[in-house]
Amino acid sequence: MGTRFCSGISPRSDNYTEKEYPLPDSEERCVTSEQVLEVLQTCYDPCCKERAVSIVELGLIHGVQVAENGHDVRVELLLTSGWCPFSTHLLQMIDQNVRAIEGVGEVDTEIVWNTVWTPERMSASAKAKLSLPMVQLLPLRQRRLEREAQEAQASQASIS
Repeated sequence: MGTRFCSGISPRSDNYTEKEYPLPDSEERCVTSEQVLEVLQTCYDPCCKERAVSIVELGLIHGVQVAENGHDVRVELLLTSGWCPFSTHLLQMIDQNVRAIEGVGEVDTEIVWNTVWTPERMSASAKAKLSLPMVQLLPLRQRRLEREAQEAQASQASIS
């Protein structure tokens, strides 16, 4: 058996930056960053779950590293807002799902504050799933305008 490697990945749209770390030969199973990212694809921000947009697709994963021991995992998470009410939920979900990977030891998920999340971090798939075509928006706008006009008429009638 040759030298085995574990790696760290930093997702940036569809490009990944990867570093490899040599590990000693052993029969132990090495966890890979790819395995961790695959599992993170099953984690959803509660706001986007109904549209099946994962935290990876949202661009919330800043980086994934597997320690040289091949078992301990570090996940760097961005929040869409510093006021995100679901941050605790996301941290617990990531911890639970990553720990379920065979061979994972410790899981350290850290919220990264020195990088700002912007919509440009979302994948093309996430943008498509989260945007509404103008055809769907126009009827909603029309109904709102009609409702506001009716409310204004009712208000005027009660004043007179």
